[in-house]
Amino acid sequence: MWRHIAANGITFLIVALFLVAGVVVWGSQEYKSPGPLAAGICLQVAPGSNMRVVSAELADKGAVSNAALFRIGADYAEKADQLKAGSFLVPEGASMAQIVDLVTASGQSTCGTEVVYRVGVRLNVAEVRDLDPATGTYAEVAAFDPAADAAPAEYVAVKAQADTRYRLAVAEGTTSWQVAEALRQIDVLEGEIAETPAEGSLAPNSYEFAPGADRAAIIAQMQAAQTQILADAWAARVDGLPVETPEEALILASLIEKETALAAERRQVASVFVNRMERGMRLQTDPAVIYGVTEGEGILDRGLRRSELDTPTPWNTYVIPGLPPTPIANPGQASIEAALNPDTTDYVFFVADGSGGHAFATNLDDHNRNVAAWRVIEAEQAAAQE
Repeated sequence: MWRHIAANGITFLIVALFLVAGVVVWGSQEYKSPGPLAAGICLQVAPGSNMRVVSAELADKGAVSNAALFRIGADYAEKADQLKAGSFLVPEGASMAQIVDLVTASGQSTCGTEVVYRVGVRLNVAEVRDLDPATGTYAEVAAFDPAADAAPAEYVAVKAQADTRYRLAVAEGTTSWQVAEALRQIDVLEGEIAETPAEGSLAPNSYEFAPGADRAAIIAQMQAAQTQILADAWAARVDGLPVETPEEALILASLIEKETALAAERRQVASVFVNRMERGMRLQTDPAVIYGVTEGEGILDRGLRRSELDTPTPWNTYVIPGLPPTPIANPGQASIEAALNPDTTDYVFFVADGSGGHAFATNLDDHNRNVAAWRVIEAEQAAAQE
């Protein structure tokens, strides 16, 4: 009898183990499989919240099929105590595993309202944008110039929201003075910028920050990013370039950045400057002359005068040989890479072609024809404006 009882017990234990194993396998698959959410939602996680509260809300919103399994999975992944406060965009069909990673990763808001401070060459603007959780896209609600306009009501309202996301977006070709001035106008930042950062030392990019962030710390972050970009590009440079230091490469990159906004042209423009340097020709680039007039503080809203082209300044490349002593703007990564890996061409001239790009030439006769064609286009554009 005891053998019979023991045999039945063993059988029961084996069946139980198989059942447990099956539940574990099912649970693991359910945790990692696409979830039931039919459209993205914005999940708000309050400071001090916990996985039980979050799992219940996710279940109520139809984002997870089983709140308990969500908590068990978070525990098993050792992330249950890593929950971050914020607003998180949970995408359509997100698995429980993906949602756990989302709400424990950074603590930065990924949905709701964001304010983007755009720093451009000609215009600074603060944009208030709302995200549609169903589409995952932002729509502009209000926009204004922080230096010149009164803050609209929409901006005042979102500043009072704890989950508003803030971002600085700096365009390629801005000067360090322009960036520093723009940062001084952002009223949710703190701290002083003691002096204008070195020209070219700031990496144009998008930088997320929290209210109360230090202006100098953001400058330092941009400088660290530019230092790394330049170091990586310098390590991957081609042989035989007429630039001897990373600093000279940064200067050359700034000239390229200011001469063309077309990605396809950067390496061609770089080749023109490299060819001219190798032949001992002056670079004769107007943006450098303009920098000599403004020294990066604001823009020159007119054409260069003949007297300015003839007046010596450290940046007048019609007068000085070789590169100017400093960059003339903050170049982006693509221009830095183009400076250190230019196209191989025989071009030594280029001029605007009226399409947003440039016409390149290997000799003066062809260049003069391209210039004449551009003058006709200029005259037609001026007449159309009048």
